[in-house]
Amino acid sequence: MRFHVFATDYDGTLSPYEMVTPDTIESLRKLKSSGRKLVLVTGRQIKDLINLFPEHILFDRIVAENGAILYSPATLEEKVLGNQPPESFIDRLRELKVIPLEIGRVIVATWQPNQTIVLEAIKEAGLEHQVIFNKGAVMILPPGINKSSGLHEALKDLLLSAHNTVAIGDAENDHAMLQSAEIAVAVQNALPTLKAEADWTTINPCNLGVMEVIDQLLLDDLASINLPLTRHDLQMGQKSDNTLFCISPYGNNILVAGSSCCGKTTFTKAFVEQLITGGYQFCLVDPEGDYLDLQGVLNMGNDEQPPVIPEVMKMMRESVQNLVVCVLAIPFYERAAFFQKLLANIADLYKNTGRPHFIIMDEAHHLIPNEINDSGIGAQKELPALFAITTKANLVHRNYLVKVDTLIIMGTSPDLTVAGTKKLIGFTAEIPKNILLQKGEILVWQKRNNQLSFVRSELPSHLGRRHKRKYASGDLGIDSFYFTGAERKFNIKASNLMMFIQIAGSIDPETWLFHLYRNDYSKWFRGSIKDEVLASRAEKIECNTTDAELSRNKIFQLIQNRYTGPG
Repeated sequence: MRFHVFATDYDGTLSPYEMVTPDTIESLRKLKSSGRKLVLVTGRQIKDLINLFPEHILFDRIVAENGAILYSPATLEEKVLGNQPPESFIDRLRELKVIPLEIGRVIVATWQPNQTIVLEAIKEAGLEHQVIFNKGAVMILPPGINKSSGLHEALKDLLLSAHNTVAIGDAENDHAMLQSAEIAVAVQNALPTLKAEADWTTINPCNLGVMEVIDQLLLDDLASINLPLTRHDLQMGQKSDNTLFCISPYGNNILVAGSSCCGKTTFTKAFVEQLITGGYQFCLVDPEGDYLDLQGVLNMGNDEQPPVIPEVMKMMRESVQNLVVCVLAIPFYERAAFFQKLLANIADLYKNTGRPHFIIMDEAHHLIPNEINDSGIGAQKELPALFAITTKANLVHRNYLVKVDTLIIMGTSPDLTVAGTKKLIGFTAEIPKNILLQKGEILVWQKRNNQLSFVRSELPSHLGRRHKRKYASGDLGIDSFYFTGAERKFNIKASNLMMFIQIAGSIDPETWLFHLYRNDYSKWFRGSIKDEVLASRAEKIECNTTDAELSRNKIFQLIQNRYTGPG
């Protein structure tokens, strides 16, 4: 099972008219009985939600107040994730006759058109609080608090990963949550900007759309939907036709084969860095101690102390920590047996949680040698993606070779490198004769098309994934964009590109055009986002489009293509 968590918005998604229908509740019960976890993510306050929705106890966690409160219905434990603005600020809103005015544990909320008064009060009070819109609702929250941050806390509490999460919503404040999930779903009644960002838009609106997703999860874990999930692909190089070579982080068993000193370790470290940046959990079994210097990774075992499987599993179960399991201190002849036991334990964890997402095996011909009766791989029904590195592909166990989806060939004599394995792997492509691969050059074969590609494995010189993630959903601080309007009535901060889309989709046409005519958008993309391609394309729109809605949609599409598409 790939998807272990279902996260849903309440108003306009789970609930069409404040209440949740009996058939929707029954659908949630069926999903929960499948072993999946349910997380409700809402802008509502906990006390109001409990009174309105008695069946809230079906959910394993509730994220309330738009990310500011984490609540466990089973234990009634409530965790406050932010601070309410000072009482003087709330008093000032009352003085300004902001009606309605709802005060939560952290959130302060009203409705449009009160946003102008609210923004002036925030500026007057010298606060850094943000304003988040939700189909007419105006929510005031501390910086960094949104549905994504709240969902992150819920998943951390449940010891589960966003990469095993399906999230569904309908409004502006759902952007961040959908972007942080592996699959982003918009119900049919969602705002156009949310649909444009989503991986899947349901045929049906509101709760009927929720039930549509649940039915597919129960049917085949969304396998038959054929969703375009290339935005999660890991960029590992550039093909000879200048297109990117990407590796899917799910359901992709990889074999890296090549002679000694040809760059296999360097390639693997680059791959590992992509996993770390993307938030994927891995367990790397290291027979040589080559990976003990990886940053942000926990080492278990060294050249003197062998790793202990119960300790390794305890660490992996209780956190989403990445591990290097060094088996250098384990006698050579015992390593295959150790790996079989470790693999069986990991398979159990994966079945229940969907993590770790990758098992990486260096010197795979020692860990799963072909002379043993069973590598352990054939006996397991569910396993994470497997990434094997070897100098002797023909000595790797057949149970793994038949599972290989992607073959990476490195070093001299590439044809000899895969000799004796082609039939098992299903490799029938012809390797060019007399080809000499230099360091940083690889041949890639993928089973899905039986094609061989020449790739330069150096990472391309465009924005790295880490920086793209920062610009898309991080906090740019002083480099944020501020919507002010011609008369500087506003001072609305967009701390990243996704927040920019959310806020820009709600402001009036005059304010949008004020910044458009001044080329403020392209200037921000160039100076703060440091994306010359995005800036140049936006500049053309600024110079040639005078219609507010058309120009807005075009610029939104540019951002989504570059920051929510592949890589």
